[in-house]
Amino acid sequence: MKCANCGKGVMYGHEVSHAKNRTKRLFKPNLHPARVMVDGIMRRVRLCTKCLRRLKEEMIGGKRFIKTQGPVSTSV
Repeated sequence: MKCANCGKGVMYGHEVSHAKNRTKRLFKPNLHPARVMVDGIMRRVRLCTKCLRRLKEEMIGGKRFIKTQGPVSTSV
């Protein structure tokens, strides 16, 4: 469960009750499937909502999705 662009993944923490009792919990990233052009090929990748919003903003602005970090590379 990692974003293909930024690498955002699962984080660990505590649920804290009103009485300050702490129990372990997971914070999962909000991932959504998306079809993105990668090296000239349309691929299905899982992107977090922040990367998905940035992708949509850049496509509306006439730019293409240029990846700055993470394991998946995109073409210009």
